[in-house]
Amino acid sequence: MKKSVIWVEVSCMVPADMVDQLAEFLVTHSGNGVCIENLAVDTFSLDTLKDAPVKTVKTYFISDASLPERVAAISAYLARQAKSYPAFDPQPPSITYLQEEDWANNWKIHFKPSRIGRRMVIKPTWEECAVQAGDVIIELDPGMAFGTGTHPTSRLCLETLEGIFFREGPFADPEAPFPAELLDVGTGSGILAIAAAKFGAGRVTAIDIDPEAVVVAQENLELNKVQGAVSVSTVPLGEVAGTFAVVVANILAEELVRMGSALVEKLKRDGFLVLSGILTEKEGIVLEGFSRFPLALVETTREAEWSCITYRRTR
Repeated sequence: MKKSVIWVEVSCMVPADMVDQLAEFLVTHSGNGVCIENLAVDTFSLDTLKDAPVKTVKTYFISDASLPERVAAISAYLARQAKSYPAFDPQPPSITYLQEEDWANNWKIHFKPSRIGRRMVIKPTWEECAVQAGDVIIELDPGMAFGTGTHPTSRLCLETLEGIFFREGPFADPEAPFPAELLDVGTGSGILAIAAAKFGAGRVTAIDIDPEAVVVAQENLELNKVQGAVSVSTVPLGEVAGTFAVVVANILAEELVRMGSALVEKLKRDGFLVLSGILTEKEGIVLEGFSRFPLALVETTREAEWSCITYRRTR
């Protein structure tokens, strides 16, 4: 019998103005999902963060010997941030122990069918929804992986990919070759890779550093019957073979800049580089970091506090 995994939910009470900074820190620190007052990060609208002056931000860890050190690091971060918030008296994070299946099921409470762009419908496997002619249906079970498609960072990527594949908006070039291959860096649940395959890409390569994400993504590929067009693995970016017409990376701004050279190297001439996971206040960091590459800025889209920047390789 498989041994049950014990997960720990770590909760922090912070001023509403600190939520975005803390959420970004916790995503990096934990490598797992982040929740805001019982709303999973991949389902909330940041507009709701203005309703109350204090918010609860949660993240998750496996209960092991590293837990005390991880919680101490969060406490130290809160203490450092408190210097910028005079009215904030940081309290030690609260800890709740969960079974693995409890945390997985918590996602289901907030994940409902959602229409994105002009033709995409993202629906969980356990929900029914009405569809229209021409809809591209993506069924998803996020499990323990980050990515249900409804968070602004994912929505912006999906809308950009729709524009690229259907030659709409700033991508409306009837003479441009069809983007037959795509690389999805940090695939999470696999939603961007699935969308690309359903849009017609013949070769999609998806990678993630988290083995759990790869397992979940593979299950979602099979659920959507696109496993023949998509390969998913933990292969490091530098070891991925070939180049691609589209490279998409939905990660944090600093990581995008750090990986800049490797991302551009995987991009074909005239190919599109889609960068998301960028807090709007950090757009400048990304623009400066990618200014040294042979790229032309195509568009910058924004939703709530998040930005998506798309480039086209010029040579």
